[in-house]
Amino acid sequence: MEKRDLESIMRTIAHQEHSSILGGMQREYEELQQMGYVTLDMSGAHPSATITQKGRDYVASLPPAPDETLM
Repeated sequence: MEKRDLESIMRTIAHQEHSSILGGMQREYEELQQMGYVTLDMSGAHPSATITQKGRDYVASLPPAPDETLM
């Protein structure tokens, strides 16, 4: 996964605390789980990812996104 994609997905999950896994994105979320940034719940009708403390720490270490600097 490219760094830009990683940052974008992680910012989204961090903002929502958890995120439904969109079709075609399961591989990316599995990669995030392997990195320790999210936990996956594939048992429900709508699989989801929940950010871990390691994931929160990663997002906190990122520079502001371009749209965040305009606020």
